[in-house]
Amino acid sequence: MNILRAFSHRPFALLWTGQTTSRLGDNLYRIALAWWVLEKTGSATAMGTVLIFSQVPLLIFILIGGIVVDRFPRIRIMFLSDILSGTVVILIALFSWLDVLQIWHIYIASLLFGFVEAFFFPAYQAVIPQIVPPDMLTSANSLNGLSQRIMGVIGPIVGASLVAVGGTSLTFGLDALSFFASAFCVFPILRAGLYEMPKKEDSAATEIKPRRTIKEEIKRGIADLREGWNAIITIPWIWITILIFGVLNIMEGSPRAVAMPFLIKDELGADVAVLGWFGSAFSVGYVVCALWLGQYKRLRRRGLLGYLPIMVNGIMLLLFGLKSPIPVLIAAMFVYGFCFNIFGLVWNSTLQEMVPHEKLGRVYAIDSLGSWILLPIGFALAGWGTDKLGSPTVFLIGGVGTILMILIGLSHPAIRNLD
Repeated sequence: MNILRAFSHRPFALLWTGQTTSRLGDNLYRIALAWWVLEKTGSATAMGTVLIFSQVPLLIFILIGGIVVDRFPRIRIMFLSDILSGTVVILIALFSWLDVLQIWHIYIASLLFGFVEAFFFPAYQAVIPQIVPPDMLTSANSLNGLSQRIMGVIGPIVGASLVAVGGTSLTFGLDALSFFASAFCVFPILRAGLYEMPKKEDSAATEIKPRRTIKEEIKRGIADLREGWNAIITIPWIWITILIFGVLNIMEGSPRAVAMPFLIKDELGADVAVLGWFGSAFSVGYVVCALWLGQYKRLRRRGLLGYLPIMVNGIMLLLFGLKSPIPVLIAAMFVYGFCFNIFGLVWNSTLQEMVPHEKLGRVYAIDSLGSWILLPIGFALAGWGTDKLGSPTVFLIGGVGTILMILIGLSHPAIRNLD
């Protein structure tokens, strides 16, 4: 199968294995954390605050992370990130097991996770085209999506079962182990020293002086960011999409992240198992989409192909706002995941084709900042809206807003006509 051809490249196979394990742990953690906050506080505002604490340091440091991953070994950054994250989650698991875990502990942990993610995310996104041959990129991106969503199928169900049977401490502990397993898989690549510096940077690496003043470092950092910014601003598809999704992510992401557990418990009268089924249905849709699109070496009419499915997702959010029956909502989450991955594959393929590899870290960082910068506001509003107006209203507002933002994006020919 064409979709599996990137596995023939050993560094990618190792990287994929480690990230697959870590993503399973991430899904266990999300389910356990959401239910722990719900039962501990009963407050959607507290849920939103947890997400804000993880998002703010990510936004503050993401540009610095983009500079760092374009100047230093990306594999090494990923290894250190896994070790630090695993250590933090071990402490959470221990506090939970001792029954001393408090919401402020979660806030601090979320701050640390956000800081680490600011470096790990651009490093991981930029290292894939660095270690994978060009003719394997579509396969690698699809397998990357499959990894994320296959674990998204298994993780929520397993996580919900573990919370119900073994409690949150066990679930948190398994997430910690997954980070160390990921570091173990990355270590052979790091030890081999195959990708010590990004491609096209080897000659520049020899020019880096060990004793550069803070002022010189700041100037160079600004110059690096300017290069990334210029790579974005010259391509309308990229900068328009970043602007559109900066607002759209508030509309579609905040209800799912903040209001969903409260909709399930308070409006649908269900328990943590349904939260797991929703997450798994989303991931099944994502996987089916990856298997379908991963067969193609090149995607066509990518502007419409990327945007129209997100409009469908706006309609799916409306179904949650209308408190449709649980089987209907499970189907809606399948469609949601399917459509979400269409845009993701289109976006990654266009960035990797349009942006030089040595600038990808900075471009991904600027993309992340622009796309996520308003999310803390969205999380706060979703928490307040859920507590004051009810979770169905939050979903209805999110659905309508998502549809409107897509229509605005499609009004520009650079979006509609992108092939």
